[in-house]
This record gives sequence, structure tokens and C-alpha cells, in this order.
Amino acid sequence: MGTMPFDPARTARNPAPPSYGPAVSPPSGVGRNYARTAMLMGGLVALLVVGGGMVGGAQGMLAFGAIGLVFNFLAYWFSDKLALLGNGARPVEREQLPEVYEMVERLTRKAGLPMPRLYVIPSEAPNAFATGRDPAHAAVAVTEGILRILDRRQLEGVLAHELAHVQNRDILIATVAGAMAGLISSVGYVMRWGAILGGGRGGREDGPSGLELLAWAIVAPLVALVIQLAISRSREFGADATGAALVGDPEPLAQALLALERGNDLAPMASAGPATAHLFIVNPLRGTAGKLMSLFSTHPPVEERVARLRALRSHPR
Repeated sequence: MGTMPFDPARTARNPAPPSYGPAVSPPSGVGRNYARTAMLMGGLVALLVVGGGMVGGAQGMLAFGAIGLVFNFLAYWFSDKLALLGNGARPVEREQLPEVYEMVERLTRKAGLPMPRLYVIPSEAPNAFATGRDPAHAAVAVTEGILRILDRRQLEGVLAHELAHVQNRDILIATVAGAMAGLISSVGYVMRWGAILGGGRGGREDGPSGLELLAWAIVAPLVALVIQLAISRSREFGADATGAALVGDPEPLAQALLALERGNDLAPMASAGPATAHLFIVNPLRGTAGKLMSLFSTHPPVEERVARLRALRSHPR
């Protein structure tokens, strides 16, 4: 892939706006997002512990906890590779995207982060995501489509949003939440069959009935999914706020989100799937799949995100 320069006309139409506050000081309200995320994560752990207790008492709780640790360890170490591979992301060098490298270097200096690896996804759907187990192993991927439709300032807002996910450790949170929700769903599947085949705690009188097991097996995976999606939506609001502060003005990111929403409606991302949809800055699922998933969206409505961003500019710190 050769160099992909930006259209100067697009940049000229969107000059750099004035700074609205300290470069890396997130607006108020971000702390509430962290507290909410911690409570939601606690809910996932509680679901897993209850399931373990129903299956095997104290030993079951310990066993399920150990399985959860293994799941999280694997997700922590390998989720970035799977996300990049699954979306066809290709590593790029400075010579191929010099302007993008300069933007990321400038933003990482402001945020006090190491330089992430950069990737390009060969898709005309405009989108981007960040992944990696920690800031030292982070990666940022952008599609070819996003490089074509955004000007420099808007793209900088998108890159700041992705680096905010890295800075806020959102990738780790989302990875752990996804692994826990997946584990709870798998346990629920096993417990449903156990209940149907006459399971319980080895037939002991103090064990749960088959009906109780079946109820947990049906309800817990749904609750886990709702909690996982709530965590994802909460982290998007936090990354928007932190990214806007990093750039110095929320308007470029607000404009970018509206452009990306329109662009994904026109050119859906063929390689995107539910497993990695939560990573992208806007929901890549469109068409029938997107409509079916609308009630379980990993992203807040773009209109609400834009309104919150523009409220930051109306009430600078």
C-alpha cells in the first residue's frame, strides 16, 4: 500500500478550533463512569459465583472462579491478535502513512503514552478501533474508508478517542467483561442440559432443583450480556470525553462521529462481526444484523454522543 495523503481542501474547510481546557484533563463525570463500570463488573463476577455455588457449593464456586481466571488470562494475552486478524488489519510503516504517524505521535506525547502499532483495514467502511492488553502493547487500526472521508482535524479526534481507550484501560475492561460474559453463557448452556437431564448437586437434598438450575441457566446469560453491553456503552462516553480533552476541542470528534455514522450506513463493513463490534468507534453492524442487534447495541446512539461532546464546548472547564 502506498502513501495515502489527505485532501487539503477538506482540512482547509475545518480549521483548528480554539482549545477549551487542559489537554489531558478529562471533563467531570468520567469518574462516575468508572464507578458504574466497577459495579457492573462486580455484577458479572457475582453471576459466575452464584452459578458455581448452585452447581457444586463452595467447591463449585472455586472451580468456576479458576475457570474465569483462565478465560481472562487467554483473553488478556490473545484478544488483540484475534481482533486484528479477524478484521484483516495490516501493519503500516511511517512511510506509508506519515501524517497519521505524526498525529498519533503528537497525541501520545500529550497523553504520556508509548507509541502504539498502527494498522490499516482494507475496507471502504469508515471506522477505527484500538486493542492491546496494555499501553505498551497497544495497536490502533483505521480503515481505508476513514482516511478518505475525514479531514485532518476530524481524524485527529478519532485517533484521540482510540488513544483515550488505551489511556483509560478500557480495552482490558472490555476484554475481561467479554470473557466473563462468554463464560457465563457457556456455563448456562451446560447447566440447561444438566437440568433437562436431571442435574442438580449430585442428587443431594440441599442442592438446587432442576427448575432452579434451568432458571439460572436461562436468565444469567441474558443478564451477563446486558451488563457487558452497558460496560461497553459507558466506556464509549468516557473515551469521547477524554479524547476531546486530549485534542483540546470536542467539535472535531463530534463532526467525525456524524460522518462515520453516515459512511457506515452507505458502506457497511463486511468483515465486522458481533465478537469485535464493540471495539470500533461506531457500530460497524448495519443492515439486517444491525437492526436485530439494535436492542443490544455495544454503542450509545451517535446523536447522544455528539450532544454530550458539544455540551462540553458549551460549558468549558
